[in-house]
Amino acid sequence: MTKTHAEDPAHPGPAPVNHKGRIIVSSLVGTTIEFYDFYIYATAAISVFPLLFFHSSDGNGALLASLATFGVAFVARPLGSVLFGYFGDRAGRKATLLASLLTMGVATVLIGLLPTYTSIGIVAPMLLALMRFCQGLGLGGEWSGASLLAGENSRAGKRGFDSMWPQLGAPFGFLLANGFFFMLTMTMNYDSTQATTNHAFLSWGWRLPFLFSAVIVALGLYVRFKLHETPSFQRTKDRGEVVKAPVLEVFRSSWRDLIRGTFIMLATYTLFYLMTTWILSYAIGKVALGYLGISYHSFLVVQLITICAFALTIPISGLLGDKLGRKRFLLVVTVAIIAFGLSFGFFLDPARMGTGSSANLVLMTVFMLIGMALMGLTFGIQSALLPELFPTNVRYTGSAISYNVSSILGAAVAPFIAAWLAARFGPGSVGLYLVAMAVLTLIALITTHETRDLDLDAIGRDKPAGEVPESVLVDA
Repeated sequence: MTKTHAEDPAHPGPAPVNHKGRIIVSSLVGTTIEFYDFYIYATAAISVFPLLFFHSSDGNGALLASLATFGVAFVARPLGSVLFGYFGDRAGRKATLLASLLTMGVATVLIGLLPTYTSIGIVAPMLLALMRFCQGLGLGGEWSGASLLAGENSRAGKRGFDSMWPQLGAPFGFLLANGFFFMLTMTMNYDSTQATTNHAFLSWGWRLPFLFSAVIVALGLYVRFKLHETPSFQRTKDRGEVVKAPVLEVFRSSWRDLIRGTFIMLATYTLFYLMTTWILSYAIGKVALGYLGISYHSFLVVQLITICAFALTIPISGLLGDKLGRKRFLLVVTVAIIAFGLSFGFFLDPARMGTGSSANLVLMTVFMLIGMALMGLTFGIQSALLPELFPTNVRYTGSAISYNVSSILGAAVAPFIAAWLAARFGPGSVGLYLVAMAVLTLIALITTHETRDLDLDAIGRDKPAGEVPESVLVDA
């Protein structure tokens, strides 16, 4: 019987193509869950978990213990980037994306099913911390895999725009999480400052947002099961260029780009966590302690309105990143972030903003709109740029490590540093902190080559023969 080209290894047929809609949904759903999870956990860590999972005679002690479990995910994320990066660069993008989504989703749903401290004692917070660690592991591999799925299936000359879909998960997750909690607290008449532990919201209502994530996970798994492997990875595999130890190889051959990628993301992460986490504590904190004293529901409305600027500017970032180039575009945006940082003292001064019921919500909305728009502009193109820094055979690992180490430097510590600075020196000092982080990003960008027109398959393959030891390659 005569073989067809598709059956003959010497004359392979055309590689299977992923449907564009499937790529969009598959890459978007994971980061939507990532940020959905972040917001529901952050909200619960402040208003629910201290009451239900931590036994302490001191309310502040329970709150700090609860926030410590929130931080566990940041410790786990770099470990997840190494773990899932290993499989992503060895086994392929598709299988790894399924595993990261399942790890993240199962942990989130299980949090919604956990018994509380009154039921099982100290085991309850231990299980909560374990589930948070598992969430962090899954998150460590999710963003990079979703970005590679979009970028390695992109159209010629449109990689910046085609890669931005995972980034839209951030505002989508924000809207889902905060909208869900807003609806629950309003319909269940829950006031965190007055409610007792037998309130319906604390008895069972808080569990609903965690359980709802199962719907998103199921959708993501269904779509991802139907994916084909990305063309770039498949060609790398066919050429026998898959490496045995991606994490060792990326540190050996691309350590400079690991550092650049980490600091390129630094201003983005710092800005995001200042505009979502720190600003919440500063806005709704007690006036007597130097905060603005805006009601939680009023400020949540401001956030829900201004997050739309974040969502709208992400596609614009992808388009302009393709048109102007990643480096030139991000240099301009980073300078704008520096200017924005210098405006914190003007916008957030309690004497100008007002406090309590007299707070100027219009001025706060303007401040939030500017910050969220800048966030979308700097964030949107990152899912194209970071993967473009690394060769295909270590791209998953390299982009994941850069992204998640930057999350520690720019996200995990930013709210705490900002809170300390604001209490001691006022809100203007928080803006100066943002300026310092943006200057580091500016330096990283200046030292980075333009990547817009690079062929993803060609990155790293122009090195002299022998520069990559044969010992690191997997046998064909």
